[in-house]
Amino acid sequence: MRHVATLAGVGVKTVSRVINGEPNVSAAMIARVMEAAEKLNYQRDLYARTLRRRDRQTLTIGLLISSVANPFSGSMHRAIEDAATARGVSVFASSLDDDPARERRAVDAFLQRRVDALILTTAARSQGYLMEEADRGTPLVFVDREPIGVDGDAVIADNAAGAATATRHLLDHGHVRIAYLGDRADIQTAQERRRGYLEELGRAGVPTADLPQVEDLHDERSSYEATLRILDGDHRPTAIFSSQNLVTIGVLRALRERGLHRTIAVVGFDDVPLADLIDPGLSVIQQNPQRIGELAAERAFARLDGDNGPARTYVVPTVLIPRGSGEIGPPALR
Repeated sequence: MRHVATLAGVGVKTVSRVINGEPNVSAAMIARVMEAAEKLNYQRDLYARTLRRRDRQTLTIGLLISSVANPFSGSMHRAIEDAATARGVSVFASSLDDDPARERRAVDAFLQRRVDALILTTAARSQGYLMEEADRGTPLVFVDREPIGVDGDAVIADNAAGAATATRHLLDHGHVRIAYLGDRADIQTAQERRRGYLEELGRAGVPTADLPQVEDLHDERSSYEATLRILDGDHRPTAIFSSQNLVTIGVLRALRERGLHRTIAVVGFDDVPLADLIDPGLSVIQQNPQRIGELAAERAFARLDGDNGPARTYVVPTVLIPRGSGEIGPPALR
């Protein structure tokens, strides 16, 4: 605050009044102080009056996840929170909703609260805006998606390999007309899963140009509608690979509405609640969000404890869970 005051040519008390939004400060003075604050990358410390710890740690972590509504994110959140609680650390959590602007707002809110570390799922094309924070020594751990524009540990699932496994499973059961329904095309995980699907079809010599492929499905409703369009088209697929759990739910609803849930094979990426209780059971590529969360917490605390080694990416394997829907053969083989 003293640095801001010096650059703006005002007193520290004036800076404090501007930053705290106190009344009776002219618009010109506010602009002058805020310009200086922006040049110095000043961030308000909400806990400056109460912090008395010698190491200046706040015993908090900022956690940004895709959505609290997504079971994958919920499991990962719980694993991180359990690890933090064991160390007497609190977790501030926020949903990203795959919105780059929301990502920046959430990260800014965490940093204003002087969290000791950040564990982030990201949506922005680059995380270069965190360079200065990294230079200050704040540990950065990225989950589900690798960072771009800044170094940081990352813990991810083997997305391309998992998608290839799902595709191979359907191929092995006689399918060649395998549709793809995917999440937003600008999301790293969706890109990797589509790549795995296409590469496995290529290895099998299956032409992909005429296969139904729909991207940018961000929720159950959009997936449901896209699946109905595919099912009502002239060249109905015999199998579907769905690359995200909420998308998979939309696929299942559409198949049941058309009475095709025992006719068209489905393998989804990510498990969904009660997947083993529906008929037929849902075959999935199962991630391990709990392990991803545990590893992310381990890396954050290792960095806080003094680990200064180079940033690393940790890849958590996926596993195929066959439950029935992925084992339905095409009509010619039934």
